Amino acid sequence: MSGELDVIPSEASELIRTDSTEPNFVKYRELIGSWVISYTSENTQQAYLNDLKIFCIFLDEAGIDLLQVRRTHLDVFSRVHEQYTDSNASVARRLAAISAFYRFLLLDEVIDKSPADYIRRPPVDPDFTATQALTQREALRLLDAATEHSLRTQTLVDLLLSTGLRISEALNIKQSDISEGRLLITRKGGKKSAVYLPEHTLRNLRELTRTTGSDVENLDSSGTSPLVFITRTGKPWQRSNVDGLLRKLALTASIRKTVSAHVLRHTHATLALEMGVALHHLQDSLGHKDPRTTRRYDHARSRLENSSARIVGTIFE
Repeated sequence: MSGELDVIPSEASELIRTDSTEPNFVKYRELIGSWVISYTSENTQQAYLNDLKIFCIFLDEAGIDLLQVRRTHLDVFSRVHEQYTDSNASVARRLAAISAFYRFLLLDEVIDKSPADYIRRPPVDPDFTATQALTQREALRLLDAATEHSLRTQTLVDLLLSTGLRISEALNIKQSDISEGRLLITRKGGKKSAVYLPEHTLRNLRELTRTTGSDVENLDSSGTSPLVFITRTGKPWQRSNVDGLLRKLALTASIRKTVSAHVLRHTHATLALEMGVALHHLQDSLGHKDPRTTRRYDHARSRLENSSARIVGTIFE
């Protein structure tokens, strides 16, 4: 990030400077914390927190107080990031997070006016995604590498590829959520949902948890069901550790793409559409509220042979 912030346009010299040397993120940590916990999704909390951290670093280097920001400062921030970021979507998302923060401050009467009102945002192609899906062969090679690594790794990679779960959904699975042919998961916002569980994935989960399926509910001493994916010390497996492991597995499998848990979800969606799964069924499986989100995975939609005219046109031959 420092590479982005070292090059600030001349307009930045006009910005308000403060005498305080305390970093904005530290100075206003209570305000930022109150804003972040207003969101129920852990992923949203973390993403917004990271976006605001980056914005605070920019303000620190320019000597601007977080509560003295004006629209022109956001314009400069946007231009700097557009220059050093390949994805307009990343810039737009970051500006959306900043706007949400100032809207929160406005509603709490911390500020009188939001500097983010009417901020110019870069155009974003709604069908664009920078994520590269694995091919079927690459996915199989990755699963082979996971199998060689450990049962826990094999089970998680199989689960992500076979069901398309979000990594947060997978890591929060409890032993009592597993049943024959289906898996109970917690979607964004805390909603419970059942997803289809392939036989081979169920078999891996049973072997990993050492459960038979006859135990209707597996409870620990505190009266709650234990998590499925834990470390050797019994602690919950963290997403950051999973992504690090997946990158190592990709090297082992001779996959040159950057592999993460989200790439496996993207791979599941892409393969599903290629194999003829209807878009609305995939939308339900992935837990997308907006079908436009699901359409991003349909890389074959622009092919002429998939046009509706190819089918309907035969009626009028």
